[in-house]
Amino acid sequence: MNNRSWGSLDALCQEYLKNNSISKEEYERHRVKRGLRNDDGTGVMAGLTHVCNVHGYIIVDGERVSDEGKLTYRGIDINDIIRGCDDEGRFAFEEVVWLLIFGQLPTKEQYRLVSQLLFEHRQLPDSFLEDAIMKSPSRDVMNKLASSVMSLYAYDETPEDQSLANNIRQSLGLISKLPTIMTNAYQVKHNKFDNESMFFHQYDAQHSSAEAILNALRPDRKFTPEEADLLDTMMVLHAEHGGGNNSTFTTRVITSAGSDMYSSIGAAIGSLKGFKHGGASHKVIEMMAELMGNIKDWSDEAEVSAYLERILRREAGDRSGLIYGIGHAIYTLSDPRAIILKDKARVLAQGTDFAPQLALYELVERLSPTVFKRVTGNEKVVSANVDFYSGLVYQMLGIPEDLFTPMFAVARIAGWCAHRIEELTTGGRIMRPAYRALKVNSSYIPIDARTIDNRP
Repeated sequence: MNNRSWGSLDALCQEYLKNNSISKEEYERHRVKRGLRNDDGTGVMAGLTHVCNVHGYIIVDGERVSDEGKLTYRGIDINDIIRGCDDEGRFAFEEVVWLLIFGQLPTKEQYRLVSQLLFEHRQLPDSFLEDAIMKSPSRDVMNKLASSVMSLYAYDETPEDQSLANNIRQSLGLISKLPTIMTNAYQVKHNKFDNESMFFHQYDAQHSSAEAILNALRPDRKFTPEEADLLDTMMVLHAEHGGGNNSTFTTRVITSAGSDMYSSIGAAIGSLKGFKHGGASHKVIEMMAELMGNIKDWSDEAEVSAYLERILRREAGDRSGLIYGIGHAIYTLSDPRAIILKDKARVLAQGTDFAPQLALYELVERLSPTVFKRVTGNEKVVSANVDFYSGLVYQMLGIPEDLFTPMFAVARIAGWCAHRIEELTTGGRIMRPAYRALKVNSSYIPIDARTIDNRP
């Protein structure tokens, strides 16, 4: 877009800012809970769900008290799910897809069925790659994910059917196709904007979702069982996180309006793209790259602490004053996803060039809460969240940075679909919160009589 055709954008911005401002004090005076958060940081209760619970604190005598983090899918601890599948030599993401949507762990036959369905529907419709992806390549894979999901509407014979059966069909179809859209969109982007070769491999019926993704991204199609297991764990940890996270809430809001599956999931992808949500792992990678480039001794606690202080004082990093990947809206003492990820990453990193990087990450994780309290004076309890380690793990797996957030979406769509179906079957009312109008009444002035000073 040619900005010159818009005249002075600065003048337009000034015109807007002059007439639009709402102070923090006004929010407080009207008792508006910004971000749908209570004063103590807890979320405003907006609904009920069977799908997932995120626990990070307890309330004692009206006060929020920090507690160890716990994440449960349909009441089952995420640690038990991953440990159980590891012990039985089974990939967990397919199991979690069934669990989140249907509400119970799959039997052996149901596990086989969901694995077969996800394989059978991985392929995109005829001409979809050429028409929806190759003809309009995007520099950002998340935007292409969203637009491609919306385009699938046109290939669905019953896109507006709100029945349970149709939504289950659409859910499993989208869960299976989103990895294909992601890897294809990346290949086209890589070719168009990075001047690299692109390739499209055939799928293997024996591959799990994690294996299928590595198969599609590796030129030689080779990967180790340990790599596939780690990516599978990443997908399980990102598959769901309660109805209140921004993208899942977006799914439920749009579903409540009676809109179709493709509109709901497309909007959720747009939400997840934001750096305050799914895009946070990019910020961690940028921050740690700068930290590693400016610290001489990665094992020197004093030097690392001093640099973290500079970040918090807005003297280093992106000058935001944030240590990205540290702290969470719900988790306080610990994020169970970060603990699982760190433990699995430590095994894969052993004896590689990533081992010293992982050691530095762990040191930053350990020092950050103390530095945060010392610099800010804030007694809030903080710990590393899943975003702190996810970018490094993706690097260890050779996943391009362009796909960090799309990989999040490929996993989280399982939770989005589970919440959409639950909203359809149990919600029943369009979500419609209230906004207080602040503008005072004013008179209409004919255009010839208007001046800069007398306009309402």
